[in-house]
Amino acid sequence: MATKTRPLRLYSKRFYHSYDHPAPGGPFPAIETSILRVSTPHIPTHGFTNTSLSLGAQDAGYLPASTNLFPRGAFSLVHYYLYTQRLALAAHTNITAADAVGENGYVMGVGGKVRALVWERLMANKAVVHRWQEALALMAQPSNIPTSLKELAALSDEIWFLAGDKSVDSSWYTKRASLSTIYAATELFMTTDKSADFIDTREFLDRRLGDVKVVGGAVGSVSQWVGFTAHAGINVLRSKGVRI
Repeated sequence: MATKTRPLRLYSKRFYHSYDHPAPGGPFPAIETSILRVSTPHIPTHGFTNTSLSLGAQDAGYLPASTNLFPRGAFSLVHYYLYTQRLALAAHTNITAADAVGENGYVMGVGGKVRALVWERLMANKAVVHRWQEALALMAQPSNIPTSLKELAALSDEIWFLAGDKSVDSSWYTKRASLSTIYAATELFMTTDKSADFIDTREFLDRRLGDVKVVGGAVGSVSQWVGFTAHAGINVLRSKGVRI
């Protein structure tokens, strides 16, 4: 596999990167973006619902009926949240370096940074975690599954990239498949976690990372990789609420 570079383009005051394509202008037109942006603060109270969208439309200076701009309804709010939280991770690479230092003061490398970035993304859900099962239900609707899984894959890719992973062999795919599954399972676990500071979620994450040895390496053989990815797709869908 040839080495690939990620072209950079400024978008909404952030650098957005993709391995193969220049950055698009984002998945939402300007009017929708203005409504979705001010709808987000309503999520903790009103959830991932049309009510939040309607309140956001009013906050943005539009009629409540402007929610008709969103044919996918409240899922547009979920999609916007996933998209913006993914891009927001780029601002936390400096924090990651500190979080990736082990108990004895040594830097844990790419694996430690992956763990820290996953945790950073999970902690971004703290304000909406009591509403997250509503988001999962919307993501699990058949018409929304492709977009949901695309965002999950993009999140995994973003985390590995920000962590400094430079692999160009078959482990590129293995790492992203395994991290997608781990993240989805941990995110679901977090919705039922009542422990202080989500310590149970953190321990759950560490166990999952240890189980597949995704931190610091790849699954050891082609047969392991094929077997793992076969289960990964099913497990991701199950963790998103799909009954299969």
